[in-house]
Amino acid sequence: MDFSPLPTSSLIGAFLLAFPALFSIVNPVGAALIFDQAMGGRSRPERLKLARAIGFYAFLVLLGSLLLGGYILNFFGVSIGALRVAGGLVVAIRAWGLLMDPEQNEDRKVNQTESAQSHHDVAFFPLTMPFTTGPGSISVAIALSSQRPTEGDAVAPFFIGASLAAALVAVLVWLCYSASGQVMRLLGPSGARVLSRLVAFLLLCIGVQIIASGVENLVAKFLLAHPG
Repeated sequence: MDFSPLPTSSLIGAFLLAFPALFSIVNPVGAALIFDQAMGGRSRPERLKLARAIGFYAFLVLLGSLLLGGYILNFFGVSIGALRVAGGLVVAIRAWGLLMDPEQNEDRKVNQTESAQSHHDVAFFPLTMPFTTGPGSISVAIALSSQRPTEGDAVAPFFIGASLAAALVAVLVWLCYSASGQVMRLLGPSGARVLSRLVAFLLLCIGVQIIASGVENLVAKFLLAHPG
């Protein structure tokens, strides 16, 4: 996937980079099927209230990871190039697991929702973390934050575009969870696995793209430090 026509220094470029990655790892449609099973004993108003709260919390988790993750790692001396390579590897490895064995991911998510079936205050834990936006989503968001431009004037458009992508993913979580029964009837388990593999492949491509930009950054720094 080539993002060069729309650099990440532009708002649209940042959005088009961040939205597919966050949508792929969160997978609101696939997660809605498991949410429907886990919330089967709850009333419709309860499920709608939970869906709205989960969407809001998911936005806060993704936004915090996007805005702060890269800077926190930089504080500990991790360069942008190294952060991009490491983040891209995490994204690619995560995507490879989702691509090759989506059933294992489904089983893990089902286990994460077990405690939500008998408790009332479950919107943040476990239904937001780790079910909807767990370590995988946070690591992807941090990897995306490593793509921020180094120029001061371009940083704000990047974070605005990435934040809009996080907001749209959160809205889709809210809508898909609210309509989880209809999503279940429309897709079913087989359709959800096909969708999971498609978005996992997209996420793998994005991970490779992040690695490539990190390698390019590191090579450029090496050539500057060792001219000739």
